[in-house]
Amino acid sequence: MKKLPGVDENLQKILDSKMDEVPARRKAREAFKDIQLNIDHILFKTPCDGLEMKESYEMNSRGVEIFWKSWRAKDLKPKALVFFCHGYGDTCTFFFEGIARKLASSEYGVFAMDYPGFGLSQGLHGYIPSFDMLVDDVIEQYSKIKENPVFKSLPCFLFGQSMGGAVALKIHLKQPKAWNGAILCAPMCKISESMVPPKLVVHMLTAMANLLPKNKFVPTKDLGEAAFREPKKREQTEYNVISYKDKPRLWTAVELLRTTEEIEQKLEYVTLPLLILHGEADTVTDPSVSKALYEKASSSDKKLELYKDAYHALIEGEPDETITQVLNDIVSWLDDHSLKHNQSS
Repeated sequence: MKKLPGVDENLQKILDSKMDEVPARRKAREAFKDIQLNIDHILFKTPCDGLEMKESYEMNSRGVEIFWKSWRAKDLKPKALVFFCHGYGDTCTFFFEGIARKLASSEYGVFAMDYPGFGLSQGLHGYIPSFDMLVDDVIEQYSKIKENPVFKSLPCFLFGQSMGGAVALKIHLKQPKAWNGAILCAPMCKISESMVPPKLVVHMLTAMANLLPKNKFVPTKDLGEAAFREPKKREQTEYNVISYKDKPRLWTAVELLRTTEEIEQKLEYVTLPLLILHGEADTVTDPSVSKALYEKASSSDKKLELYKDAYHALIEGEPDETITQVLNDIVSWLDDHSLKHNQSS
């Protein structure tokens, strides 16, 4: 880990420790959470007065300890619930903190979890043995929350970013009637051709993945540089101390490629209300596939917002005015769809 400005020797030691297993990640997050929230980034300037935030660890049916967090306005019944699915390598405890505060202060109940192997949940860091199993883990966790009698009558929306967009779509395909809509931000329905190794290399890596599934071997371009348009915001990603920043593990890469190919074949089976957001200059996930999703989805209620010159990290790495615009577009869509649901029920 490179030296972070303003970080003393003891904190640097925590950063330099191996984070393959969850105790090291939890220690790093605990040491850095106050530093993170004081970064000079528009997302961390969202006021949190009047918000109630809870963090919890819960053992799932597979015996994996899952970290999840909630944000909601105190003493107010939410208009709806929003369930977040984070991107590859990410966690729900860094940039999403600011996004969640914005949604909670707009009177939404927000829930987010770290997938097994990511963030503060148990599991080998950055390892996805089965994308379907990961999706089932998310369904299990979010179903428990939805069944709370306090929330039962409220509309529920999925919110997926990047790989989380693929998670959200897979959840919908497994539970076609369970959700009232989905917000998909630069969804990973297809990895951009510029990010995928040549076909011959993919065949070699797939063969190697069967022998050495957990090895970090897949050649990739710098995701931070590709995802964040503003250099200062790109530098601030270093403070996301528990994100997975190494080369992808072999089997994880195989699962991601397999999943995107599968989703690309099933776009017409998507039936729920959709808000799709994508940067036109995104070189990580392909904006043309968001256009294809918009055109092929069977949803009668769907909207595609393309942002000129914007990169992959639409809500974290763009100029402040773009970030504000994207967040306002999300809240406006949620307001409209929550109102429709509450009027009809």
